[in-house]
Amino acid sequence: MKAIAVRRGSAEPVVIEKPRPEPDPGEALVRTLRVGVDGTDHEVISGGHGGFPEGEDHLVLGHEAVGVVEEPNGTEFEAGDVVVPTVRRPPNGTNPYFERGEADMAPEGEYHERGIVGAHGYMAEYFTSPAEDLVPIPDHQAPLGFLIEPISITEKALELAYASRSSFEWTPDSALVLGNGSLGLLTLGMLDQVYDRVYCLGRRDRPDPTIDIMDELGATYVDSRQTPVDEVGEAFEPMDFVFEATGYAPHAVQSVHALAPNGVVALLGVPGSQEYEFDVGAMHGELVLHNKAMVGSVNSNVRHFEAATDSLDALPDWLLDDLVTGIYGVDDFRKAFVDDNTVIKTAVEFSAYEER
Repeated sequence: MKAIAVRRGSAEPVVIEKPRPEPDPGEALVRTLRVGVDGTDHEVISGGHGGFPEGEDHLVLGHEAVGVVEEPNGTEFEAGDVVVPTVRRPPNGTNPYFERGEADMAPEGEYHERGIVGAHGYMAEYFTSPAEDLVPIPDHQAPLGFLIEPISITEKALELAYASRSSFEWTPDSALVLGNGSLGLLTLGMLDQVYDRVYCLGRRDRPDPTIDIMDELGATYVDSRQTPVDEVGEAFEPMDFVFEATGYAPHAVQSVHALAPNGVVALLGVPGSQEYEFDVGAMHGELVLHNKAMVGSVNSNVRHFEAATDSLDALPDWLLDDLVTGIYGVDDFRKAFVDDNTVIKTAVEFSAYEER
């Protein structure tokens, strides 16, 4: 079967041939439909994030997948079921995090992530997965099911943010998304349905397709070159919720100053090492004296994937049409990895979905 991988010592994805996998007991064989491409894939390819499976000279890419069960292999699934796989797997046998269904809370060294670190991903014609790590989705979501995984990331971050405010009645009205990539725009669409006022920060000039999406949603574009994050509260309004998806380290500090009293910031970007000088006393005081909170969030579990199916259905069709800027077959897969301002979200298609 064909698979898209990166080899050790290379920074370019390539098509390789691999044997079709055979499911172990408790696993199903899945025929891959589409696999999304995101910033993490680019970081893995460049060597800035992730790691190869032990003893392997390559890593099959892809962690945002949707497929159809080909062989149920005695699991509860039926052939033809549309499924989305979760990302994390136990590294060497199980551990308490996986036993509790909380793989997303496992620390480094206690998990592998398919297509990212320690385990091959889903960018292949077929993959196998334990049944408990496959989330069934409605058949009509098959074409865009690769968006379930990134939406699930936001579902978890929102869960943690609201949990941090659970000691009092929190009624947020305003939200700021830092980052106008595909995750930021998906999140903006989700927040637009529940918040009165939404903002999105980026560093682009008009005309731009991401700013067009913001405008259509009725969101306010914040150009960080003109308004740094810590000045957003004065230039626009203090924010009840800040969703950070840039990985720019200073935003962690600046977001605290953008918050309204009782507000919360969720950090999702993963920064590299960076020195940054700031007034730690002022940040500490903001958190304490104004009951602000900061949470970090990575990955997601089955519960968040299940919630993501409802959120995907709730997003307007026009947003999804504008967000997905390209679906490419294996022969044209390199187009899915183009990284410029004309691209928002792409996916590689391995097989077409046939309705039951």
